[in-house]
Amino acid sequence: MSALLRPLRSFLFAEHHSLTRFCSSFVSRMRYINRLKENDAACVSALQSGSILLFHRLIPLLQCSDPGTFRPIALSYSEVQSVLQRAGADGSLLKESVLIGCSEQNQAQFCLDVGELDPAAVAEECKGTFMELRKAFFLLAGAEAPLVAKAQALLRWHQINKFCGATGQLTQRNQAGSHRVCSSSSNVYYPKMSPVVIVLVSDGKRCLLGRQASFPRGLYSALAGFCDMGETLEEALRREVAEEVGLEVQNIIYSSSQHWPFPHSSFMLACHATVSPAHSQLDIDHLELEDARWFTEEEITCALQVKAPPRRDQAPTVWLPPKHAVAHRLITEWRDQQRRSEGSD
Repeated sequence: MSALLRPLRSFLFAEHHSLTRFCSSFVSRMRYINRLKENDAACVSALQSGSILLFHRLIPLLQCSDPGTFRPIALSYSEVQSVLQRAGADGSLLKESVLIGCSEQNQAQFCLDVGELDPAAVAEECKGTFMELRKAFFLLAGAEAPLVAKAQALLRWHQINKFCGATGQLTQRNQAGSHRVCSSSSNVYYPKMSPVVIVLVSDGKRCLLGRQASFPRGLYSALAGFCDMGETLEEALRREVAEEVGLEVQNIIYSSSQHWPFPHSSFMLACHATVSPAHSQLDIDHLELEDARWFTEEEITCALQVKAPPRRDQAPTVWLPPKHAVAHRLITEWRDQQRRSEGSD
């Protein structure tokens, strides 16, 4: 299994590298974003010509683009001004916008939480709807889900870091919202993510998926857990699998990484790992997992065909994380590798 997955890992690394190397505007965009983080006046100017995504108490404003597909509504500075004025809000709220990126057309992208306004009035004015991000992740277009997730994570970070942990004094943000500074001690705070390992375990013919009691009915995913202080990625992965299902894994191979906004802001480090078929008996810790089981390639293929969570009036069925999730990537990588292995036999 390890030898078979090495070409996959090499392909993934090569693909990511080439995207950076051959994207002619990538360097200029990165330097432009960095300048906006360091220069408040430049950031104010960029905001006035940029696009803004609206949130209401961390819930994104979306619009239906095609049946079953939603997109974030990118508003101009003047459009947001109009929305705020009609809602009776002070236009100075726009200064609370947070920089989240830059489009390929070199237009700065911002987000703004309008939590003090009436969400129904804002949604009607913008011809959209405020939708919880957990639900939206199944409905957003591929390239836009990470942008919305990043925006929500940054807005949440600012909301819960208004005071210095050392002095208890208020912190002040820079215009871009890329950091906060204590008004008393000059301590500087930057947004942080919690490292999480997520692993798809295989015994060569099957892969292991589990579910927590808090998961929606029928949802199964790869095993995951937070890294403890001082642990390496490999140590955290081995510990989590041992704790949750009583297995000792081998041949850990890194796949990819992803920012994940749930429950707060996590940095997912995704890997494949193997166990010996002779030592694949599960011993589930039911304080950690409601269930875990082995799935064949045929069962995974069937689950991948389920495009939306089953309704409550439908019979229970196994379904998997959305395409934007790194767990989905791990599962499809394993399925594709199984097919290649069968084709070479």
